[in-house]
Amino acid sequence: MSPIDTREPDAVVARPVRGLNGILVGVVLTILVIGAALWALAGLGVVELGRLLHGGQIHINVDQPTVIRQIRALQRLETVSYTMDKIVSGARENPILPQPLAGDRLLLMVHGEVIAGLDLSKLDPSQVSVHGNHVSVHLPPSEIFTTRLDSSKTKVYSRDTGLFSSPDPNLEGEVRQEAERQLQAAALQDGILKTADQNARQTLTSLLTGLGFGSVEIR
Repeated sequence: MSPIDTREPDAVVARPVRGLNGILVGVVLTILVIGAALWALAGLGVVELGRLLHGGQIHINVDQPTVIRQIRALQRLETVSYTMDKIVSGARENPILPQPLAGDRLLLMVHGEVIAGLDLSKLDPSQVSVHGNHVSVHLPPSEIFTTRLDSSKTKVYSRDTGLFSSPDPNLEGEVRQEAERQLQAAALQDGILKTADQNARQTLTSLLTGLGFGSVEIR
């Protein structure tokens, strides 16, 4: 009969499962990479993302109502300011007595400004045409918005009142109105409306190009 083995069995030593740990590390790294990628895409924005997805080219789909809203938002687009300094005269005469005795004469040194532009709130949908990357806009006519005198720079240059008369309280106001009329006439003669139209075309071309159109026609 063989002798009985009375030795204690060897203790079982727990060893880490290297394969499972590697899988966990890989999962964590994958989550971090995906999170970083999503954060980067969010920072790029819609336009840049579109460019990346379409081989580096930006594709923007802007329809006619959007173009009309963008242009109308400019409303009264002031595109040119015309200023002028001049002396304007006005007089009251007596049909019987000469100026030194009964007249009233005033010289007014004026500084005025005329502002012109386009009222784009009047733009009609039929005046805007969008075909893919091309947009065509038929602008309303340019117009004068305001004609005004700068009171701080407009002064009475001289006034001669007759010996037997008193200053007419309405004369200065009438001379101011005449000065505004002459100022506006001078601005029109110098082509303020044509300049306003040219400047509006440049402004709208920049706006529409910024919206992504490659071909812009302003008529």
